[in-house]
Amino acid sequence: MIVVVTGPSAAGKTTWCRRHHPAQTVPEHAPAGAEPADPAAQAVYWCAAGCDRWAAARDLERRGGLAVCDDDPLKLHYTWSMLRAGLGDRRLWDREVAAHRSAVAAGRLGFADLYLVSVPPEPELRRRREADRTRTRRNFERHVRLAAGLREWYATLDRLSPGRTRWHLPPDGAPATDPRARREDPALLDALLDALPPADTSDN
Repeated sequence: MIVVVTGPSAAGKTTWCRRHHPAQTVPEHAPAGAEPADPAAQAVYWCAAGCDRWAAARDLERRGGLAVCDDDPLKLHYTWSMLRAGLGDRRLWDREVAAHRSAVAAGRLGFADLYLVSVPPEPELRRRREADRTRTRRNFERHVRLAAGLREWYATLDRLSPGRTRWHLPPDGAPATDPRARREDPALLDALLDALPPADTSDN
C-alpha cells in the first residue's frame, strides 16, 4: 500500500516517518531555490516533482509492499490553500490543475491508499517549532495560515472516498489497509475539485 503523511510545518510528519518507516519513506521534495517564476513553467515543475515522488512510491511498494510519502505527491492542496487564504495566484492554480489532471489520467500521479493527516492547533505548532532547533522553518508563518485549507482539502477527500483519511499519526506506525482499486483516478480528482469550498480568486 501507499500511505501519505501530511500536515503543516511542525506537525511532526517527518519525525514520524523517520521513526517508524525510515526505509520505506519517500522524502518530501526539497526546493533547490531555482524554481521557475512563470506560472505555466512553475506548474509543470511542481507536477513533475510530484510524479517523480509517486514513481518512487510505486517502486518502494513493488519491492517491499509499503511506501510512505512524507507529504502528498499530488500536492494541489498547497496551491488551493494559498488561494483559500488569499495568498495565491489563480493563473498558477488553473495551470497546476491542468498539469496534475493530465498526469493522473496518464497514470503518472495518483491518490494514496491512506492519508494520515496531522493538523495540531496553532499553539501546539508554535511550541513544536520552538522546541526543534534543528530546522529553520522559514515558511512557518505561511504554513500556519494554510492549515485550515489543508484540513478542508482532506476532509473533502474523506467525504468522497470514506475511510481514506485518518486524522492522527498512529503511535505504532502505518496501520494495515486495503489497497484502492483505482489510484490514478481523474474522476476522483474532478469530484474533489468540484466539491471544495470556493477559494479566493484574487491574484496577490
